[in-house]
Amino acid sequence: MNSQFNKDEKLEKVVRFSISLPEELLQIMDKQFIDKGYASRSEFIRDLIRSKIIQEKWGDPEEQVLAVLSIVYNHHTSDLSEKMMQIQHMNIVNILCNLHIHISHEDCLEVIVLKGKTKEIQKINIEISGLRGIKVAEITKIIIPEV
Repeated sequence: MNSQFNKDEKLEKVVRFSISLPEELLQIMDKQFIDKGYASRSEFIRDLIRSKIIQEKWGDPEEQVLAVLSIVYNHHTSDLSEKMMQIQHMNIVNILCNLHIHISHEDCLEVIVLKGKTKEIQKINIEISGLRGIKVAEITKIIIPEV
């Protein structure tokens, strides 16, 4: 075993397989992704598979997931901060972390890391998105890794 690895750490088994693509699609993949920074075609395909797994898990309303909710809002809007805080406290989701940044004289960026069921996280996103003064509310979907 390579000395750079911990004895308890297992090396990931890699399986080779081939795929068939129309030549034009392969050229597009290489030009738009591989030539712009992906380490390899294999890494690109792995990312596509991971993305599909995230999509599938987020399709199940009962699935335990992670999310990052990024919110840009006008902090001069009356009671907006209190309303956002109330929504967070009234829902059944673990708030793991909350980051607040002043990005201009009027606007703030709030980043909230959430853990819970997809339906509960989506509920918070919808409730916060609908508040007056919210300019952007985007959710980054993450899953609890199994592999």
